[in-house]
Amino acid sequence: MALLDRFPRHLLTPRGWGMLAAGGVALGAAFVMGRRDLLTLGILLLVLPFISLAGIRLVKPRFQVYREFHPSPVETSAPATVRLAVARKDPGSGRATMEERLPSRFGESPMFRFPARSAAGGTSRYEYHLRSAQRGQFRIGPVMAEFSDPFGLSTHRQAIDDGDILTVTPAAVVLPLTGLAGARGNDGITATRIRANPSDDDVMTREYRHGDPMRRVHWAATARHGALMVRQEESVTTPEATLILDHRFGAFAGSTGPSPAAKQARQQARGGQSMPTSDTFEWAVVAAMSIAAHLTERNYVLRLLDPRGEPAFLHSPSAPDPAAEEFTGSAGLQSIAESLAAIALSGSGHARDGSLWDFANRTDPRGGQDAGPAPFDDQLMDKLSAHRMRGPLIAVLGRISAEEALALAPAAGYGTNAFALVVAEKPGDQADVLEVLRQGGWRAVAVAPAVPVASAWAGFDGDDAVAATPAAEVRRGAGVAR
Repeated sequence: MALLDRFPRHLLTPRGWGMLAAGGVALGAAFVMGRRDLLTLGILLLVLPFISLAGIRLVKPRFQVYREFHPSPVETSAPATVRLAVARKDPGSGRATMEERLPSRFGESPMFRFPARSAAGGTSRYEYHLRSAQRGQFRIGPVMAEFSDPFGLSTHRQAIDDGDILTVTPAAVVLPLTGLAGARGNDGITATRIRANPSDDDVMTREYRHGDPMRRVHWAATARHGALMVRQEESVTTPEATLILDHRFGAFAGSTGPSPAAKQARQQARGGQSMPTSDTFEWAVVAAMSIAAHLTERNYVLRLLDPRGEPAFLHSPSAPDPAAEEFTGSAGLQSIAESLAAIALSGSGHARDGSLWDFANRTDPRGGQDAGPAPFDDQLMDKLSAHRMRGPLIAVLGRISAEEALALAPAAGYGTNAFALVVAEKPGDQADVLEVLRQGGWRAVAVAPAVPVASAWAGFDGDDAVAATPAAEVRRGAGVAR
């Protein structure tokens, strides 16, 4: 039997190989002894395994597979239960060994026998658990079934379904309370109730800006201030916040050796699932998810954009609605989480180990850079201007140049407050960028990916070094540059 186990198992079983061997021996004995009965037996023993092999490939058992994930989607590091229901669609009653194919990150693939002992109504049910430490979309399955003919001479292995996609979303980090809401109050609700029916004494005013309609001019405030003042007419029912999420390759590609996240990205690419990423970008994704959850709990309507002013999830394969910009309530937060699950770096460039990545959705063949609007250009400013002063503006950025910071700096004027998180492997190198942003009115901090997101968020309530005024110096410590 040990010798027969060395033969290929995907064609014949040990019994089938043994029958072939016995048929060969019978033919040899028939020629030596001249026995016609041995010749007939030998031919029968040789032909029968091949007949069973052909039959099992022509008449394949048909199955129907139902797969359910609970919860779906699932957060990183949280357990997900996979429930399988397998039913046979033809009247056969044979047995099969089945294996659920899994990506290597989930460990060994579970195996089970069909039908199960507890099968009811012809349907066998199975259950197992998965857990992923990294976000993404992963194909679970297909179920590979291995079955044999009624005589147990041959085997056939085939996929009986196409598998299903498990979406793993980034888990939000609980953020401390900050003065982010500005004039709206900490929860974004109190101040708007006071201003729902303003009188001449408590109406909010601001200086006239080019383009403001004259009907909004507040003449009493104009007389007091000696300058043209207008009523600050904001949404009085629902606070709003705009989040700019940077996902450009050049902003997050490092200059040192390959990171574990980059290695994992290349492994996924070789496995057919390309999701270019880096340690700094993974930090930015968790930060965006945490900020979105933090604001949603405080009844904010969220608007998510990329540096070009386009919808932040326009190129995310996991986004339920890639063109959506505005998200509200728990349903909106769920949509953000799913969209962040498989969002990847966009553009093209050299990876940390020198290899060339080319995964741009829109590539300029002349220079290998992203085509379309420039980052932090007029398209973004127009989007921000359309919702001017309706709530805070938050930017989660990778490394940006001083020129890009100079282009972004005026955007602070479109929000009641402006906050910038710059994530970089060497935060101290972003000193000039932070200075430019602060002079433009941003509260800005630069952090390393090793710094907890909650600690970086708490930095916005720090001292004057992160206030919306020019800073005297950049302090370095614990991976945070302020």
